[in-house]
Amino acid sequence: MNDAPNNGEEQTHTGGALSPQSSVLSPSDWTSAQFDTRAIHAGQDADPATGAVITPIYQTSTYVQEAVGVHKGYEYSRTDNPTRTALQTALASLEGGAWALSYASGLAATQNLCYLLRPGDHVLLSDDAYGGTYRLIAQVVSHYGIDFSLVDMTDLDAVRTKLRDTTKLVWVETPTNPYLKIVDIAGVASVLAGSEARLVVDNTFASPALQLPLALGADFVLHSTTKYLGGHSDVVGGAVVGNDAEVYESLKFHQNAAGAVPGPFDCWLTLRGIKTLGIRMERHSANARAVADYLHGHPAVERVFYPGLPDHTGHEVAARQMRAFSGMVSFTMRDATEAAAMVARTRVFQLAESLGGVESLIEHPGRMTHASVAGTGAEVEDTLVRLSVGIEHPADLIADLEHALAAVPAAAMAD
Repeated sequence: MNDAPNNGEEQTHTGGALSPQSSVLSPSDWTSAQFDTRAIHAGQDADPATGAVITPIYQTSTYVQEAVGVHKGYEYSRTDNPTRTALQTALASLEGGAWALSYASGLAATQNLCYLLRPGDHVLLSDDAYGGTYRLIAQVVSHYGIDFSLVDMTDLDAVRTKLRDTTKLVWVETPTNPYLKIVDIAGVASVLAGSEARLVVDNTFASPALQLPLALGADFVLHSTTKYLGGHSDVVGGAVVGNDAEVYESLKFHQNAAGAVPGPFDCWLTLRGIKTLGIRMERHSANARAVADYLHGHPAVERVFYPGLPDHTGHEVAARQMRAFSGMVSFTMRDATEAAAMVARTRVFQLAESLGGVESLIEHPGRMTHASVAGTGAEVEDTLVRLSVGIEHPADLIADLEHALAAVPAAAMAD
């Protein structure tokens, strides 16, 4: 496990990326720059051939070799592509890692990490994990002799109790999906100290603009780059970031061997999104707080889950390890039928799965994103509604929710 301080101060991101097909760590020219500067420039120098400011889309499947085995670092685009290299360099810089690997989806990145496991190994998984993560581990990975168990990661004693000698991966989300629990990353890392278990933190809901898991003791950071990193609901992708060069070689081998890699245009779109990540996360967070405050006092709403609210059980930990509280808000209504009905009445909040785009989305997790965990012990309440709060004007967002909730009958309201 990594030893790292746990604090809420601005943390300096360091590290570059591994060059294609190499385990030699190469320094980045942008390591001393602030986050927003690195988001625009790290791995994205002007094109040496033309001077183009924006990284080109290298839309090619193969590369001419000067002689047999003599090339410029690229042979075939499943293995490496210059646009993908730029994205991976940027991701490593933003997360403070030595390397990053990008994939065709967040679940492809999850699967690639699972290639580190062997029959008889054990995975400790958050009891409030993304439904797709649970489905992959429970219904695919487990068929290969991998055991797993669920635990409330906010309870460090429970994590300690559930840990086995065979535990090789401890899978944390924070904030979690969809209940927005906050897990003490440094605390879990301290529990794992001295064990063979590696700590994976899914940083999708926070993004590196708000939270740096590697600096808090994580071994790997996982992302669905589809979400806040891409930020515009127009690309699907995933990534893993870390520091261990030996593990990099294993993951890089499997990235190439299994082939679930993003295309160059996907990488370019994600790079485009990353450039505005910092300023977008500020607006997402501010809007989410305004929406959470509005919902907190509404008579049709039973509970609001948002780590920025002072009465959230994880608020103190979130304030310590996050710079802001992101744009995700969940809440339960007092009636399940009304929960399913109200999500279809909004207009600014569009009824759709996914999250993290500039536009606001609303969904019913029990019937949509988390349907795969029904009946597993990790199911979500049928009264739960999840919001991905976009960057529209907050007054319009609140007015939209007010309109949708106005149709809730008095019988489903608090006295």
